Amino acid sequence: MASVRRLKKDIVELTAQLIGDCIDYVEYFDNADEEKAIAIISDAVKMHNEAIDRANHPDGKDNPKLVKAHYNKLQEDFVKGIDDAYAELEKLVKE
Repeated sequence: MASVRRLKKDIVELTAQLIGDCIDYVEYFDNADEEKAIAIISDAVKMHNEAIDRANHPDGKDNPKLVKAHYNKLQEDFVKGIDDAYAELEKLVKE
Protein backbone atom coordinates (compact mmCIF):
# COMPACT_ATOMS: atom_id res chain seq x y z
CA MET A 1 0.00 0.00 0.00
CA ALA A 2 1.48 3.30 -1.04
CA SER A 3 -0.51 5.65 1.19
CA VAL A 4 -3.88 6.17 2.80
CA ARG A 5 -4.39 9.20 0.57
CA ARG A 6 -3.92 7.11 -2.59
CA LEU A 7 -6.22 4.41 -1.20
CA LYS A 8 -8.99 6.94 -0.59
CA LYS A 9 -8.55 8.39 -4.08
CA ASP A 10 -8.82 4.88 -5.55
CA ILE A 11 -11.99 4.24 -3.54
CA VAL A 12 -13.56 7.45 -4.85
CA GLU A 13 -12.44 6.75 -8.42
CA LEU A 14 -13.75 3.17 -8.52
CA THR A 15 -17.06 4.17 -6.95
CA ALA A 16 -17.50 7.03 -9.41
CA GLN A 17 -16.75 4.69 -12.32
CA LEU A 18 -19.35 2.18 -11.12
CA ILE A 19 -21.99 4.88 -10.65
CA GLY A 20 -21.19 6.28 -14.10
CA ASP A 21 -21.55 2.84 -15.67
CA CYS A 22 -24.93 2.37 -13.97
CA ILE A 23 -26.11 5.74 -15.27
CA ASP A 24 -24.86 4.85 -18.76
CA TYR A 25 -26.84 1.60 -18.57
CA VAL A 26 -30.05 3.47 -17.73
CA GLU A 27 -29.41 6.11 -20.41
CA TYR A 28 -28.54 3.83 -23.32
CA PHE A 29 -30.77 0.79 -22.87
CA ASP A 30 -34.44 1.17 -23.72
CA ASN A 31 -35.55 -1.68 -21.47
CA ALA A 32 -33.28 -0.72 -18.56
CA ASP A 33 -34.41 -1.70 -15.08
CA GLU A 34 -33.94 1.66 -13.35
CA GLU A 35 -34.87 0.39 -9.90
CA LYS A 36 -32.17 -2.28 -9.92
CA ALA A 37 -29.62 0.19 -11.29
CA ILE A 38 -30.49 2.66 -8.53
CA ALA A 39 -30.14 -0.15 -5.98
CA ILE A 40 -26.63 -0.87 -7.29
CA ILE A 41 -25.79 2.84 -7.03
CA SER A 42 -27.17 2.98 -3.49
CA ASP A 43 -25.11 -0.04 -2.46
CA ALA A 44 -22.02 1.51 -4.08
CA VAL A 45 -22.48 4.73 -2.11
CA LYS A 46 -22.88 2.78 1.14
CA MET A 47 -19.80 0.71 0.34
CA HIS A 48 -17.86 3.91 -0.49
CA ASN A 49 -18.81 5.58 2.79
CA GLU A 50 -17.91 2.49 4.82
CA ALA A 51 -14.56 2.11 3.04
CA ILE A 52 -13.63 5.77 3.57
CA ASP A 53 -14.63 5.49 7.23
CA ARG A 54 -12.49 2.36 7.64
CA ALA A 55 -9.57 4.09 5.89
CA ASN A 56 -9.82 7.02 8.30
CA HIS A 57 -9.99 4.84 11.42
CA PRO A 58 -7.48 1.95 11.26
CA ASP A 59 -7.39 -0.77 13.91
CA GLY A 60 -4.37 -0.98 16.22
CA LYS A 61 -2.72 2.34 15.43
CA ASP A 62 0.26 1.47 17.63
CA ASN A 63 1.03 -1.84 15.90
CA PRO A 64 2.22 -1.50 12.27
CA LYS A 65 1.38 -5.14 11.49
CA LEU A 66 -2.24 -4.65 12.55
CA VAL A 67 -2.49 -1.43 10.54
CA LYS A 68 -1.11 -3.13 7.43
CA ALA A 69 -3.49 -6.06 7.87
CA HIS A 70 -6.38 -3.62 8.34
CA TYR A 71 -5.66 -1.80 5.07
CA ASN A 72 -5.07 -5.04 3.15
CA LYS A 73 -8.44 -6.34 4.36
CA LEU A 74 -10.06 -3.02 3.44
CA GLN A 75 -8.68 -3.25 -0.09
CA GLU A 76 -9.82 -6.86 -0.49
CA ASP A 77 -13.32 -6.12 0.80
CA PHE A 78 -13.75 -3.03 -1.35
CA VAL A 79 -12.54 -4.68 -4.56
CA LYS A 80 -14.80 -7.68 -3.90
CA GLY A 81 -17.74 -5.32 -3.37
CA ILE A 82 -17.02 -3.50 -6.63
CA ASP A 83 -16.69 -6.81 -8.48
CA ASP A 84 -20.02 -7.99 -7.06
CA ALA A 85 -21.70 -4.74 -8.09
CA TYR A 86 -20.33 -5.05 -11.63
CA ALA A 87 -21.58 -8.65 -11.75
CA GLU A 88 -25.08 -7.41 -10.88
CA LEU A 89 -24.82 -4.70 -13.54
CA GLU A 90 -23.66 -7.29 -16.07
CA LYS A 91 -26.76 -9.37 -15.34
CA LEU A 92 -28.94 -6.32 -15.97
CA VAL A 93 -27.21 -5.60 -19.28
CA LYS A 94 -27.72 -9.18 -20.47
CA GLU A 95 -31.46 -9.11 -19.73
